[in-house]
Amino acid sequence: MRGATHAKWAACAVAVALGATACGGGSDGGGGDGAGIVSSSWGDPQNPLEPANTNEVQGGKVLDMLFRGLKRYDPETGEAVNMVAESIESTDQQNFTVTLKDGWKFSNDEPVTAQSFVDAWNYAADVRSKQNNSPFFSNIVGYEDVHPESGDPKTKTMKGLVVKDAKTFTVALTDRFSTWPDTLGYQAFSPLPKSFFTDHAGWLDKPVGNGPYTVDSYTKGSGMKLRKWDGYTGPDKAQNGGVDLKVYTDNNTAYTDLIAGNLDLVDDVPAQQLKNVKNDLGDRYINQPALIIQTLTFPLYDPGWSKAGMEKVRQGISRAINREEITKQIFQDTRTPAKDWTSSALGEKGGFKDMCGDLCTYDPAAAKKLIEDGGGLPGGKVTVTSNVDTGSHRVWMDAVCNSINNALGRGPVCTVNPVGTFADYRNQQSSYKLTGPFRSGWQGDYPLIQNFLQPLYYTGASSNYGKFSNKDFDKLVDEANAESDTAKAIAKFQDAEKILAQQMPSIPLWYQNGSAGYSERLSDVKLNQFSVPVYDQIKVG
Repeated sequence: MRGATHAKWAACAVAVALGATACGGGSDGGGGDGAGIVSSSWGDPQNPLEPANTNEVQGGKVLDMLFRGLKRYDPETGEAVNMVAESIESTDQQNFTVTLKDGWKFSNDEPVTAQSFVDAWNYAADVRSKQNNSPFFSNIVGYEDVHPESGDPKTKTMKGLVVKDAKTFTVALTDRFSTWPDTLGYQAFSPLPKSFFTDHAGWLDKPVGNGPYTVDSYTKGSGMKLRKWDGYTGPDKAQNGGVDLKVYTDNNTAYTDLIAGNLDLVDDVPAQQLKNVKNDLGDRYINQPALIIQTLTFPLYDPGWSKAGMEKVRQGISRAINREEITKQIFQDTRTPAKDWTSSALGEKGGFKDMCGDLCTYDPAAAKKLIEDGGGLPGGKVTVTSNVDTGSHRVWMDAVCNSINNALGRGPVCTVNPVGTFADYRNQQSSYKLTGPFRSGWQGDYPLIQNFLQPLYYTGASSNYGKFSNKDFDKLVDEANAESDTAKAIAKFQDAEKILAQQMPSIPLWYQNGSAGYSERLSDVKLNQFSVPVYDQIKVG
């Protein structure tokens, strides 16, 4: 469809203007042995790559290449399988004994021991470390001693973590949590080498992990170079020589570079290209269900959105959004209208069920009535905020506002607040500066219904950026976690979702497929259930 010569020149010109070294990206040939360098689109992470401080997608992509934890989620099935762990055993679903396999080490040749995990987890939990993912450790006995609600910590270690020997440690939880072992593939639970603590600044400049790649270099705003670690002893050795992650502030530019032969892999096909992508790439286009949901979260820390009756206004806004039209016209059916607060990729056995009902169905008349009954929009308007450098977010935000304006039938009450970069947006979101509904898309950390509810809506949870708090919701989540019968646990989580429908702290928009396109240089390209490329299995040449 495109003249290759002109497209390549245009892509290079834009890349130079952006400061992205995209041109010539396919030059690291593999010589036919699959060992070349993969060039892939990327966005700067919000924070330095500490495992317990990274809870967003861009940083997570790198951590998945640098670290291996006790478990890992099978790229094909999503099942939590043992990686560094030989076994994780319990007789009561509350006290666990973790035994490590032999032979694991960090890329600086330091062995991975029980202490590597215990030190990392204690650091993650310590309030002085200021780690985003510290709440993931809140169910370990002694968490309150290192992470008090106020005042100074009593100690640096949680008494629920005890090292028995180099290969064994025990974990005592405050309550029964039957699926706790299945959460341990999440990157927050990664081990850390001694150098992380003895030379923290140096480690942040060049992270040292125990995964199949090492960091060669990183220039913020430009990209990161990762290289295969030949000393890696795990079962999933890198099948290529490395990965060059290249920063783009516009996914259309990344796609143009892919078509021009200047980039190998794009894992965020822009909405504007969905009509062309099959003709452009043929079977080198991937479109598959993923553990991703897009939502709009309300800032309940803002009095205008949290006063009595506003739950009806929030429900009314949900009814003013025409999900069917947006997912068909903009996303060409690569999104599916949401029916709950989890992910359709979980399946019914995993807890997916229509829990939103009519409240997620477009109905202008019902939308108007709900908003009027709730006292009207705060200040008579609503502003929707998101970053616009990835995910085609500006396109759908405009569509959502148009839908709301049309449904309410009066003036532009809904407007868009575009934030230029993901990192800037995340900083505003995590510092609670946003005063209207904001994008809070969630890519599962692990394939459990619990992960779509507790981290986002439990009081004080790590990603509860709207500051929703409901005692009944928290109680149901606690009861579900303690339930050893999976079906009963899922039923309690679904009861908790009923409270989300009543209160509407966020609006479910749609479930998102994982999409990617890749060059003819690559083979064995796959996305895992979280829509992240399985970089270590890609072959070049």
